[in-house]
Parts: sequence; C-alpha cells; structure tokens
Amino acid sequence: MATAVQKITLSSARDIPFNKLVLSQSNVRRVKAGVSIEELAASIARRGLIQSLHVRPVVDTEGVETGLFEVPAGGRRYRALEMLVKQKRFNKSASVPCVVSAIDSGILMEEISLAENDERVPNHPLEQFRAFQSMRDKGMTEEAIAAAFFVGVNVVKQRLRLASVSPNLLDIYADDGMTLEQLMAFTVSQDHARQEQVWEQIRNSWQKEPFQIRRMLTETTVRASDKRAVFVGVDAYEAAGGVVLRDLFQSDDGGWLQDVALLDRLVSEKLAVIADEIGAEGWKWVEAAVSIPYGVTNGLREIAGETLDLTPEEQATRDALEAELDRLTEEYQDADELPEKVDERLGEIETAMDALDNRPVRYDSADIAIAGVFVSIGSDGSLSVDRGYVRPEDELPIETGDGDAPHDEVDPDTGEIRTPAIQRAVITIGGQPVQAEDEEDDGIKPLPDRLVSELTAHRTLALRDAVATNPHVAITALLHKLVSDTFQHRAGTGCLEANVRHIFFPAQADELKDSPSAKSVAERHEAWKVDVPADDATLWNWLAGLDDTSRMALLAHCVSYGVNALYEKPNPYSGSGVSEHGLKVRLSQADRLARATGMDMVEAGWRPTVGNYLGRVTKARILEAVREGAGERAAQLIDHMKKGDMAKEAERLLADTGWLPEPLRVSGGVDEPNAEGADRGGGDEALPAFLADDGEDDETVEPEDDKHVAMIAAE
Repeated sequence: MATAVQKITLSSARDIPFNKLVLSQSNVRRVKAGVSIEELAASIARRGLIQSLHVRPVVDTEGVETGLFEVPAGGRRYRALEMLVKQKRFNKSASVPCVVSAIDSGILMEEISLAENDERVPNHPLEQFRAFQSMRDKGMTEEAIAAAFFVGVNVVKQRLRLASVSPNLLDIYADDGMTLEQLMAFTVSQDHARQEQVWEQIRNSWQKEPFQIRRMLTETTVRASDKRAVFVGVDAYEAAGGVVLRDLFQSDDGGWLQDVALLDRLVSEKLAVIADEIGAEGWKWVEAAVSIPYGVTNGLREIAGETLDLTPEEQATRDALEAELDRLTEEYQDADELPEKVDERLGEIETAMDALDNRPVRYDSADIAIAGVFVSIGSDGSLSVDRGYVRPEDELPIETGDGDAPHDEVDPDTGEIRTPAIQRAVITIGGQPVQAEDEEDDGIKPLPDRLVSELTAHRTLALRDAVATNPHVAITALLHKLVSDTFQHRAGTGCLEANVRHIFFPAQADELKDSPSAKSVAERHEAWKVDVPADDATLWNWLAGLDDTSRMALLAHCVSYGVNALYEKPNPYSGSGVSEHGLKVRLSQADRLARATGMDMVEAGWRPTVGNYLGRVTKARILEAVREGAGERAAQLIDHMKKGDMAKEAERLLADTGWLPEPLRVSGGVDEPNAEGADRGGGDEALPAFLADDGEDDETVEPEDDKHVAMIAAE
C-alpha cells in the first residue's frame, strides 16, 4: 500500500499596518554587517520593499492574539522602515507586506530568524559586474549607478572594466577557474585575444600571480612615467592616436603607452623641432638624442657666455615673490600642516623664482659660429640644453703676427675680407640601433667586458665623489704616489711628475650621467670653477692665499679626478693598455680607497635594473643574484620564467635588498698586491673570478663599439 505524500501549506501573506509591528527579541542578528540601515532605508525609498517581513502574532498570557505582530525575520528592514517613519517619508499606519506564520506551527522564532539569514545566497560578483554593464547599456550613467547602489563612481568604473574582460575568461572566473585578483590583472589590456593568449600560457603553471599577468600584458609597452612619455606628454601621444593601458585596481603611475614606435617617432620629431629652433641661433652644430652620454664634452672647449642680469621689471617681480614667500613662511611656521591653497601657492612662488633665477646666457657671435649644442631629455622628462662647446677640428687658426686675415677669408678678386656667411647648423638626432637580445643560457659565464666596464665606471665616479669629500684620504693617496715615485724611482719627465690625468669612460650606461655621484662631482667642480683664476700667475697667488681648509678641499677635489677604478681587458703583451697584474693592482687599490672613505655603492645610489645588469647577464646569474639578495624562496618563484620576465621580476625583488654584483663589491683583503713589477708584463696572479675568461662564447657580450643603446620599451 503506497504511503500518501503529506502536502505542505505555506504561511499566508497579508498587509499589516507598520504601527502594529514590533521587533522580536528572538531575532538572531546582533552584529552589524553588510549594508547600513541608512543605505537600506534609501534603497526602500527608491525601489520599495523588495522582500516581505516574516511576522508572528503576539498573544497575551491566555494565548489570545493582541492584534500586534512581532518580526523575528526582517529586523533590518523593520529598522529601515522605522527610520523612514521618523523622517516622515513613510506613514506609520501604512501597510507593510508580511508573511504571517502560525502560532502553533511548533517552529521557534529563533530558527526562523537564523534560517532566513543562513539560507540567503549572495550573488556571484560577476553578476554585479554584468548588471552594472546592462544598466549602463540601457542609458544609466556611471554616476547614477553609483548613487543607486551607494558606492563610489570609481567602484562602478572598476566593475564595468571587469565586465569588459574577454567573455571566455569571465566564464572561467564564474566557474571558479581563476581568482578575482587574477581577473583584475587582465583589465590592464582591452585586447581579448592577448588576454586569452596570456591565460593559455599560464593556466597550467603553478605560478599565476597577478603581477605576472600584468607584466605579460604590458611587456611591449612604455610606462607613462618614462622620460620619453613625460617629454612628449601623454595627451599629445593620445592625440596622435596612441593607446594608454590603465589599471583601475592599483597604482599604475599613469598607465602604459602601448604604441612604442609612435612614442619614439613623437620624441624624435619634438627633438628635431627644438634642435632646429636652437640651430637658428647660429650654432655650427646641434646634437640631439634621448640621452647624451656622460663625459661627451671631454676634449671639447667650453666657451664662456655672459649671464644676463634681471631687468628692473623682473627684479621687482622677484622681490615681490620673495616678500610673499617670507610672509607665508613666517605666518605658517608653527602650523602642523599647511592649508592646501597655501601649499599650492608656495610651490607656484618657488617655481616662478627659479624661472627668474635661471638666467639666459649671451654668447659672442664669433664663438657661436664655431660651437655647438647638446640637446637631450633629462631623467625627469625635462628638456636639457647644453650650449657652447667647440670641437678641436672647429678651432679657428691662430692669427699671424702681422694681423693679416686668413687666406680663405680674403676675396681673391677684390682683396677685401669676406663677410662670414650665415651658416646652417648641422643637426644630429640620435638614431639608435636595436640592441640584440641575449639568448637564454642556463650556464654561469664570466660577465661581459663591456658590462664590467660600465659597472666600474659607476664605481669610479662614486670613488671620486668619496675621495673629494675626504681630504685626509686624498692627501694620503697623493703622498703614496709621490713616495712610490721617489723611493721606487718611477719618476718621469717634467718639473713635477705628480699630476692628475683625468680618466674618461669609454664604456658607460645611459643612466651614469644622471647618477647621484655624477651630479655631486659636477656640482662641486662648477662651484670651484667660478673661483679658480685662469691666469697661471694669478692662480699661484690665489692658491697661496687660501686658508688650510679650502686648500685641503681643493686638493681632494683635484686628486679625485685621477681615481681610476675602471676595468679594462688586459693586454697579455703589455704593448698598450694594462697588464693583468697592473689591472689587479688597480682594482686592489680601488678597494682600499673604498674602505678608507667608507664608500658604499648602495648609498651612492646604485640599484640593479634590467638595463644596467639583469638584462645583460644569463638566467643563471639572475637567479644567483636573487638567491643572494632575496633568498632561495624568491629565486624559486622566478626560475621557471623566460629571461625577459625573470629580469623584470628580479629587479623588483632586489630593489631594496642592497645587493651588488661582484665588480661593485669591496673585496675582503686589506693588503694590495705587491706593486713590484706593475709596469712589466702580466704576472702569474689570476684575476678575480668574475673577470676570468673560461674560453666559452658568452651570448651576453655586447659589441665594443661606441654606438648608442637603443630606445627600449620600458615596463
């Protein structure tokens, strides 16, 4: 005999006046969570009561209904309606839709309250993303959507960006195949095909971190903070049709410029226009490039110009600005925090004063006719113009004693001196070849000679700066040289063999001229240059009149220019260049100077980057660097990556670790090698390990020519 299925009966629904409802003490919700009462009240005012209240009749001691109803489920909705009543936006006797459960149902009100909250299933986040997108497609603005759901406009923009990811990836996210953080990373690109390609590359990998997704999607782009982008301007780039990728979920420094070729073209065009304008001033040549190497003016004569004084109007303006600056500084000197308008005004005043203080320089027309100008982009994206340099081949011939004009300046027909023709400046815009990318190689091979030369150029500049600020070490080094020459009979010709031969850098990285050491050395040199007399006799008298402190400081500065810690490939035959033993002595003495001055390359501002080290060595050396600087775990996180990605991530991992490659470290030994025989052919001692040649070809070796490095797409 079949058992009859017992039918259930749902509780009845009815409208009950709000003033007949009371909040039940059996409601289990005690902790505030989710949408606030204020936001819920605003939602009810906009959309009405979407979900009915669940109530039960209130009975007296004899079990008779009193006409009131308590609310065990829907307490927050009740509180929101109560708030609307107090605001007189809802009538207290107005009807409220309710589901009324029977008194004798046998179900406790606590059970009803708990079940109502526990059985509520929130939407999948993707549903909200798509709902926002649907509302916008139907005409709602982002601001209206934000106001309707009590969120910021940026939140709506983020949700809409998430909804715009490839539909295939959204389906994977809906099926819990990827995390929200991973989905957020894909929003930096609008290219669905590229998004899906990246996911296919990493989907089966154990390493699918959001940062890696962002790197893969932006690896062929240039950051908006790149000096080329700052120089051209993102607005100009976009106006030319360029696309900027932006990340709405984390700081992106302005985003990434996607069309690198367009950016480089805009940079070249803008440099060409500026160079042409400067060339119109009458200069013989103008050399323009994204970066001008450090020491490019070596061997060139710098012509002196006349700095123009402030006009009376400019001086009055500057005096007024200075008075306003003093007044504001005094007025707010005790304030913990400056008002925003005051802080903005102080910045405007300082900018205006700097512009007035940066006076133009007037040059003699005869000097302009034989001199040239270097135009480049500073590290902050500003224009850098260095005027007034004469190449040796452009120097005018020395006039003869009888004052006759040079033969080529005299008209052979009339015998009159020719009027110099107005010359057109020869303008050079740096066209840079693409740098060959290193092939992947798992072996640890010696560092390329050029890379070691560039690294030691950094170290040499830092040592110069350190010696120049330490007169005691400088005079010790000079005395060491003099004693060696005196007692070991190495003196050469001349009144006094002790001299400083300025060492230049044939191989250097682009950022060398912008390094803190280079700027410090240059600023110190310019400060002394203002005071040093040009006439030899006057110079002697001036030096004799200096106080001891100034004499020591000047001595240290001059001695510092002779510091040479550069690596050069040894010449085994010692016909020219440096022998292996001589190089070892040089590097050992450089270590001694570093220890004596306390010079630290980390404090000097050097950090490992893709451009100056990590992108120039093999994968094995990148992993070795990360292992030493950030630990074994960090190395394991990147050991599966391709070399380009590995180098970029290694730069991030090593940023604040203080790690240095071997050429920049100070060796542990204190004593230098025996100087005896330094001038003879190479000795028996082996070079340091990082300089040794294992006889194998190294894919990372760069050409030794003096070509510029290409403009590379920055991350």
